Amino acid sequence: MALLKSDTKNEPASPRGGKVKIDVGDGQLIPDRADGSILSAWNIAFFGALSLLVILPVVKPDPYLRIIRFIPDGVLVTFQVTVTSILFSVVIGLFTGLGRISRIAFINRLATVYVEVIRGIPLLVQLFYIYFALGGFLQLPPMASAITAMSICYGAYMGEIFRAGLQSVPRGQFEAALALGLSRRQAIRKVILPQTIRIILPPIGNEFIAMLKDSSLVSILAVSDLLRRAREYSSVTFQYFEAFTIVALVYLLLTLFFSRLVGMLEERMDTRGKK
Repeated sequence: MALLKSDTKNEPASPRGGKVKIDVGDGQLIPDRADGSILSAWNIAFFGALSLLVILPVVKPDPYLRIIRFIPDGVLVTFQVTVTSILFSVVIGLFTGLGRISRIAFINRLATVYVEVIRGIPLLVQLFYIYFALGGFLQLPPMASAITAMSICYGAYMGEIFRAGLQSVPRGQFEAALALGLSRRQAIRKVILPQTIRIILPPIGNEFIAMLKDSSLVSILAVSDLLRRAREYSSVTFQYFEAFTIVALVYLLLTLFFSRLVGMLEERMDTRGKK
């Protein structure tokens, strides 16, 4: 099992000739430990959105209060789709990651093809393909189609996260396990995987946030998620601005809240790693 090789060919060179790592993720609004300012970007965005969700229904109950009363079941469906999909995608990602580092050529090639093909097709196209194009064969209901498409799509990205996590564990750990009499399979299961889980938990959290936002796409399959409920309301009342303003604020709050949790998880992992 080879160690992970960093690909730096696309990284810009620093003025001193080194490589500069550009880190862009779904948690960039999370304040650093040193940033204790009340006016931090995260505080402004989160509490600003929260304040608007409280003020708008008070100042103008019709329609904002009616919209807030109309969409809670859509929030529950959004979480149902997201949580179920992330669980399935983690399982798919685990087997894909193991396949990507497998010494068996067929398994390795199969996992690699899956990752490259799925990552090359937009999620929206995959949703349409599974529900409409394969509808004559699979005949899956909208909710099952949505979860299947999101699980398959994010399973490819999870596979790369698992692969990087597995290869980031020092090779000496694997060799030591073999020297103690463990088989290759036992070494991976008892020694490598437990360390890998601790490494990949923050990236999995980031994928959860990304999936939470992408779950809005399932509304095209008539799944009554948050966005679908807003569309249903606005199609009757024609109050599109008000309905989608509330939806945007709810998505922003959820995203920032879980970004904060992921940031706390990353800090906790860093603290444990330094001990």
